[in-house]
Amino acid sequence: MVVEVCSFFGVYLLYCTNPRYHGRVYVGFTVNPERRIGQHNAGKRRGGAWKTSGRGPWDMVLIIHGFPSDVAALRFEWAWQHPHASRRLTHVTRRTSKERQFDFHLRVLAHMLRTAPWCRLPLTIRWLKQEYHRDFPLGLEPPLHMPVAFGQVRAVKGTKRARPESSEELPTTPKHCSVCLKSFQVMFILQGHSPSATEWSGEELSQRNDLVQKACWEILA
Repeated sequence: MVVEVCSFFGVYLLYCTNPRYHGRVYVGFTVNPERRIGQHNAGKRRGGAWKTSGRGPWDMVLIIHGFPSDVAALRFEWAWQHPHASRRLTHVTRRTSKERQFDFHLRVLAHMLRTAPWCRLPLTIRWLKQEYHRDFPLGLEPPLHMPVAFGQVRAVKGTKRARPESSEELPTTPKHCSVCLKSFQVMFILQGHSPSATEWSGEELSQRNDLVQKACWEILA
């Protein structure tokens, strides 16, 4: 079964199955997992990364999705790629000589999911290939609100919903930032904008909230 997700922003882990480079891994960002793995295996001339070009085939084994924006996902990607350069991961010890790249990257991921601001996000940890699945180390399990899922995922474009027949079916606009958990209304006022939002439409409120949340990420990252 393939799960379809709208507004998809994901950070994935590749595993090399080429006997010559067996065991190498690669961390990347994508808005379309199915297309991206094809690009990696086709080489840099077809859109793949130069670090993976000519070293395939690669398996996309794990992906973290549910980020509120591409900015949030890209910051996560960078920290996962460079844990010892991130000021939020100074507590993560370096890879030992006996530790495989795959195991090290999973250990870094386990720490990241329990570290602010990522620990507050509504993320899903999805194993795309179950044969690679590993349990998180004892004491480093992800927060309870982050499910561990299995199976393929497909990014789909959002479609217009049918007009709801009752107020109970109306979508609600989030009132709190998923990064710092503060009220959007309070944050908007603190950033010097007008506090009045009684005349705003749902779409305008959503755009305002995206603006505030993006600024929050820039401060916390």
